Amino acid sequence: MKYVIGVDIGTQSTKCLLVGIDGKVHAQASVAYQPETPKPLWAQQDCAVWFDAVCESVRACVAKSGIASPDIAAMCVSSLYGGAGIPVDEAMQPLHPCLIWMDRRATAEVDAVNANVDVARLQAITGNGVDSYYGFTKMLWIREHLPEVWAKTCYFLPPNSYVNWRLTGELAVDHSSAGNIGGVYDAAQRSWSHEALGMLGIPARMMPPRLVESSDVVGGLSAEWAAKLGLAEGMPLMAGGVDAAVATFCAGVTGSGDHVAMIGTSMCWGFVSPTVDARHRLITMPHVYRGADRSYVFGGAITAGAAVTWFRETFCQAEVAEAARTGEDAHALIERKAIEVPPGAEGLVFLPYLMGERSPIWDAQAKGAFIGLSLAHSRAHLYRAVLEGVSFALQHNIEAGRQSGQPLDDRLIVVGGAAHSDLWMQIVADVTGYPVFTIEEEVEAALGAAMLAALGAGLVDAATAERGWVTLAERARPEAAAQAVYRERFEIYKSLYPALRDAMHRLK
Repeated sequence: MKYVIGVDIGTQSTKCLLVGIDGKVHAQASVAYQPETPKPLWAQQDCAVWFDAVCESVRACVAKSGIASPDIAAMCVSSLYGGAGIPVDEAMQPLHPCLIWMDRRATAEVDAVNANVDVARLQAITGNGVDSYYGFTKMLWIREHLPEVWAKTCYFLPPNSYVNWRLTGELAVDHSSAGNIGGVYDAAQRSWSHEALGMLGIPARMMPPRLVESSDVVGGLSAEWAAKLGLAEGMPLMAGGVDAAVATFCAGVTGSGDHVAMIGTSMCWGFVSPTVDARHRLITMPHVYRGADRSYVFGGAITAGAAVTWFRETFCQAEVAEAARTGEDAHALIERKAIEVPPGAEGLVFLPYLMGERSPIWDAQAKGAFIGLSLAHSRAHLYRAVLEGVSFALQHNIEAGRQSGQPLDDRLIVVGGAAHSDLWMQIVADVTGYPVFTIEEEVEAALGAAMLAALGAGLVDAATAERGWVTLAERARPEAAAQAVYRERFEIYKSLYPALRDAMHRLK
């Protein structure tokens, strides 16, 4: 049997799987790290952290598996959305840490684009709007604030493209990563847009000229890295893509209207669509599978699991200490109390805008808040309200997605760390009204990358790719009484941001 390697570079860790072409996982490894957040609203990463994590996790997988290198036929790397990308010079040396998706520093650049550029035309070309989330506004921030870096920049490289170049010596950018940059990619022509680049003042030469499909071969593994990783020289590396789309592909989401929520550090909800339309205020990019005629349209909250982690670390020291003593999971201890709190958290609503917010409100200055606090509320109420708030953010994006007119599948697939929580999955079902399904294998984007490797190497056919290697399990069905509560609370949730926006912006 032949085997493939799938790697996913995440915001807080890199995961690697070694998989047989029957979908069985034979080895896995991960390496943890944290993004740099030197100032409020800033988030960046040294690309060496990512590259070293990829190499360490791949080496560990190969060693654990005991599989001979000639039998490992291909590899593919997916990655977090790298925002601006890694600026590199003519020698391909990194010039600055990568401004990742979480980074919202480019607020002045957003204002400048809105004031000086034909935004309607930009939206028509790219299928995307203007926000500090997008890579092109982060590029403009570098131009304005780091002129010495800008002057030396030859290319901006997505994280997976940089890793592929290091391992093969060949440079290419997959269409999903290119499209997710926003204002520089022509969605209809599937190429860099010289018109949009000219409008923004970004030299076209900074965009790597080779654009490829996510399952296309970028190049063969170099002799140097083959020896270091325990793999065969010349083993093909596929281009990969943005992790949210790769995780969606892993779940078997390939047809129009299929939709998935990926709830990890952040939350991304997306669906497959044959059309591109910026008017629903979501993000559009080519899908990682059949991207020539299928778009991945998504939106989400910047802090989802990150909000839960913040709450645990800030307010739940007692549960964390008990977990250390007993070996139990701290989240399980907190949820044991929160599950006793009724839907709606007895009048408490949480706005999960702890790093500003993405779609559909698009406001880097939005602030998080608990609304409705009283002396009757406990930590359990607040914890449940956090889970409900992120679920309301999910529903807000689903509501925006429905404006596209694309019918959605009658089930919602959820992947990511949130899928470990029975309470959270029930809340998601009750808030959205969809039966919730999760993936039994718990491997998500890395397994999707492995499938792209197998597909690109010709080891699996299209039918297998569309069916996927995963097993979906029903986790929760909407309960009528809870749905009624959440419908009313969701309307309150949507009203709070407009009511508080001006005050949020004044809080510096």
